[in-house]
Amino acid sequence: MDENRSMVFIDFTGKSVGEMESLRRKLGELGAKLKVIKKKLLRIAFSEKKIEFDPEQFETQLGTIFAPSEMHEIAGPVYKSGLKMIGGYDLQAKSVLDEKQMKVLGQLPSKEVLLGQLVGMLAAPIRMFLYVLDQKSKQMVEK
Repeated sequence: MDENRSMVFIDFTGKSVGEMESLRRKLGELGAKLKVIKKKLLRIAFSEKKIEFDPEQFETQLGTIFAPSEMHEIAGPVYKSGLKMIGGYDLQAKSVLDEKQMKVLGQLPSKEVLLGQLVGMLAAPIRMFLYVLDQKSKQMVEK
């Protein structure tokens, strides 16, 4: 836990070994690791690190993804893999995210897509201004 920034908790009930291995490969590329740890042991580890979070609150089979990156970077691939994210914990901010918040994070586009959209929004007024100038210059030439 000391080397990571975030943890994502997933429900892997009914998933095949192949699906889990595929997810582990994707997470490995991002530097994250999927571990299946008994909830009781996880609770004890959390209490030793003074993390106020009870993993035994979940009724399902619990898989824990430990990630050195921020939570939103892990939530996307997990969401796309079809696994149900049932919660998350940001180790730096010491905050808990519930299932709904994790789903929203998983649905967000990637950072590169968001930056592209921002650049497009910033460039649109300039493009429109240049279009107006171009049309005005054509009117001046015609007269």
